[in-house]
Amino acid sequence: MKALRFYAPDDLRLEDVPEPECGPDEVKMRVRNCSTCGTDVKIRHNGHQNLTPPRIIGHEIAGEIVEVGAEVNASYGTQWQVGDRVQVIAAVPCGDCYECSKGWMEVCQNQTSVGYQYDGGFAEFMIVPRQVLKVDGLNRIPDNVGFDEASAAEPFACAINAQEQLGIEPGDTVVVFGAGPIGCMHIRIARGVHQCGPVYLVDVNAERLAMSADAVHPDEVINAADGDVVARVLELTNGRGADVIITATAANITQEQAIAMAARNGRISFFGGLPKTNPTITCDSNLVHYRQLHIHGANGSAPATTRRPWSTSRPARSPSRTSSPGMSPSTTS
Repeated sequence: MKALRFYAPDDLRLEDVPEPECGPDEVKMRVRNCSTCGTDVKIRHNGHQNLTPPRIIGHEIAGEIVEVGAEVNASYGTQWQVGDRVQVIAAVPCGDCYECSKGWMEVCQNQTSVGYQYDGGFAEFMIVPRQVLKVDGLNRIPDNVGFDEASAAEPFACAINAQEQLGIEPGDTVVVFGAGPIGCMHIRIARGVHQCGPVYLVDVNAERLAMSADAVHPDEVINAADGDVVARVLELTNGRGADVIITATAANITQEQAIAMAARNGRISFFGGLPKTNPTITCDSNLVHYRQLHIHGANGSAPATTRRPWSTSRPARSPSRTSSPGMSPSTTS
């Protein structure tokens, strides 16, 4: 079969490799769509500490089952059969550590990942490992969802995880930094699930802002390359600031601006991680203190969160504004 394998930074090779064999406690699937994550781009150029080459990368995966191991249906509860259309989680919790026992699977201390410790989806076939099945990380795709849409369930789940920590209320003003696909997903979720109020989309790329505005119709776009973003948000909110700010970028300055523009009791999601070579920001601690701000990290998603895109129901739990930033809902990530 054809597979794209990582050997070293800037050394990706499209190769003919043997089809993987399905073990008794595994599932083999034909990959129908594997989307490209920004992390895949970083891996291409920089590698990753959890990836031992050669490795087939790719972790936003959808396809169909072609073989079910003899022990699978007796061992994991969910019944699978050849022909099932499925989507696979990317981050794989152990299911056994303290964090997993508390329902915080997205911060499992023993987490492994598809495309890192396990061969991923940039191939014609792949094995869904035992650990994915153990934590119920293989999801059946509804009939009305295509493979391309299903492969985007993984990043969509990451956005869901972040927003479930923020306690977004109807009418809240939301600012999203980053006019890429993730930023667009955040706008859709904030509006469609949480019924937020005005949404302002911020980026430094005018072309990207225009493209995303056509897709998700924010109430206003703000080109950060053209002026003072904080001043503009304060102007748009009559000086009060934004209730919720999501930094879906890997830029230090956006996190600093998020703190500066937050309204009293505002909630901030540091959704995009910063470069490991420059991971710090300057934080005005008095703003956090006197405005009673809530700053949340957001790390991937849990298996239960990845099933959320298949549901049209509202999330089971929306944490209050006074929830601890480290506490995620037990039913999700």
